[in-house]
Amino acid sequence: MAVMIGVDPHKASHTTAAIDENEVTLGELRVRSAAGQVDRLLAWAVVFAERTWAVEGAGGLGYLLAQQLVAAGERVVDVQPKLAARVRLLATGNSNKNDPNDARSVAIAALRSPNLIEVVAEDHAAVMKVWAKRHRDLGRHRTRMACRLHAVLCELIPGGIAGEITAAQAARLLEEDIEPQGAVEAARYELALEFVEDLRRIDAQMRDTKKRIAAVVVASKTSTTELFGVGPIVAATVIGDVGDVSRFESRDHFAAYNGTAPIEVSSGPRKIYRLSRRGNRRINHAIHMAAVTQIRFRHSDGRTYYDRKIAEGKTGKEAIRALKRRISDALYSRLQQDARRAANAKGTGPGGQTGNDSVASVTGSHPEHRLFGQATPGPDATLRHNATSNRPKKAAPPARRVRKAS
Repeated sequence: MAVMIGVDPHKASHTTAAIDENEVTLGELRVRSAAGQVDRLLAWAVVFAERTWAVEGAGGLGYLLAQQLVAAGERVVDVQPKLAARVRLLATGNSNKNDPNDARSVAIAALRSPNLIEVVAEDHAAVMKVWAKRHRDLGRHRTRMACRLHAVLCELIPGGIAGEITAAQAARLLEEDIEPQGAVEAARYELALEFVEDLRRIDAQMRDTKKRIAAVVVASKTSTTELFGVGPIVAATVIGDVGDVSRFESRDHFAAYNGTAPIEVSSGPRKIYRLSRRGNRRINHAIHMAAVTQIRFRHSDGRTYYDRKIAEGKTGKEAIRALKRRISDALYSRLQQDARRAANAKGTGPGGQTGNDSVASVTGSHPEHRLFGQATPGPDATLRHNATSNRPKKAAPPARRVRKAS
């Protein structure tokens, strides 16, 4: 008999509920979050020969427990908290909010949902996710620190500093242009100096994090950085959040996941599509950064695509949305290509299919590598030289162009 074991994870404890195919509760258990938590759970579940663990939020609060169960050879699926909450809301029996009912709702949601993601042991993509998150956190912290420094400088200098501020600029200003008068100004002056030191420390941490991200991206041997505008930060963000690209059936599913596919809001005979605010906003932001980079360099094919959309009557926002969708399709193609190459290297790919690593074999008539050109981590001397010249020699011939976006 197949048994589904729902797990409601918490910081201090985990509650489980086992149900059969008819949603009949077979047993419940609550264990403390401790070193022996997996041993206790496995000893309790040994009576269920054919079992599956459904962990609520296996990528969040239930991450460690889910990974420990996978390492022990158990089959684990990830249940999103919203899905379990809907089951609890529609339940006709024990609908009270408590841990056993939550665990049972998780089990029911896993039992009745056909497309749950199976948890697997983490690989190199998890390393990129860790450092990409570290870079985002440092960026937010730097923004807060710069705002505080701006506020203090406005109290010392009329008008403060216009535009973005750097630690060197603020230190030079404090040293040359400010002579504190009185105890209040001296206190603000000292506070500004501390903010400058904090800003310098954060900048050093960000530089170190960027080096780490670049190293792990190179070690992953990903081909996403070959796309124009996709540097190590963007690649680490996308790969870290995507994980296993095989969970997306097509590039349309991937676009819906990252929010670059429009949402249909039709009614009656009218067919209307609007901007999607759904999806993974981190990946959407990374794709936006790649699109902005392509538009910034006039020699890029992405800028040519953007200008063509403007000439067709699209607004600037509509044109950049279309470009973001093209970048999403190109990223999906590269991720599939990398996954196929990794599978072939491990000997798990389809046998007898040589040449499977080509982009054309993945995307058919969509050679994104010709659409977006080479990677551009920054405006170095080569790019400045190319920006003042004609198209790069590696540009695609007109016959190989991607079809216009609908």
